Amino acid sequence: MKAHRLNTAYAILTLTLFGCDAPTPQKGRPGAGPAATDPIATLVMVMIPAGTFEMASPTTEKERSPNETQHTVTLSKDFSMSKYEVTQGEYLAVMGNNPSYFTTTDSTGKVIGPDLKRPVESVSWNDATNFCAKLTASEKTAGRLPSGWEYRLPTAAEWEYACRAGTSTAFHYGNDLRSGMASFKGTKEYVGGTGTVENTNGTILNRTVPVGSYEPNAFGLYDMHGNVREWCLDWHDAYPVGSVVDPVGPTEGSLRVIRGGGWNDYARMCRSANRYITVPDDRSRHVGFRPVLAPGQ
Repeated sequence: MKAHRLNTAYAILTLTLFGCDAPTPQKGRPGAGPAATDPIATLVMVMIPAGTFEMASPTTEKERSPNETQHTVTLSKDFSMSKYEVTQGEYLAVMGNNPSYFTTTDSTGKVIGPDLKRPVESVSWNDATNFCAKLTASEKTAGRLPSGWEYRLPTAAEWEYACRAGTSTAFHYGNDLRSGMASFKGTKEYVGGTGTVENTNGTILNRTVPVGSYEPNAFGLYDMHGNVREWCLDWHDAYPVGSVVDPVGPTEGSLRVIRGGGWNDYARMCRSANRYITVPDDRSRHVGFRPVLAPGQ
């Protein structure tokens, strides 16, 4: 990755929602996250420096999709991205409701305790963009946003650049994703050079976990692999051939892009280059989002 100023220390901008404090993450322990007695988590924005990287995957990456045509992307401007996936508590605070499936039971019907620090899911692309618009309007009214800036979904290029954080491997962790490293179907691990491998002792949680439960990437972003898949701004299209600057996808389409993999996905589906597509009104318990903060497009 030929990123500009990758060694620049990232800045953290804390947005206070209704008097709540920022979360205190617990690293490397599945299901840990912020303590249950902490206030509801706020949006913590991490500054991502402009740079150039190779988007999608090399032909040597195992179990890649044919549509992962590798190409050079330059992002010409710094932007900020949410350190965590938007939580149920944050969504409730902004939108006044919590549509999430994982509130009292897991995917098998087993009773689980409510935890507003789990990522919000069961939200459509429109729900996610409405959250960003409402948050932008609120923060502008409060005088907390720089002139011309807005919260929005990341482009697919911004998302992958932020996920990779200077890496060119299958995951920002390296070429392997093993059970316990992220929230995914832990019986279906991924090993670089091999692809999917079976781990009969791997962890299957059948639910999301509180944000920040696993190690972050080099930019300080959590859960870029697993937990919930994340909506991107773009309409789906084939990747370009050659170099592009600040790509935003086509101006129209029928399917939106989703990235990152989720709690019930095989590890290969959590690769940095992997992308899903679905209709914008899809409300799946596998899908959530994280905003970026950037100048208006």
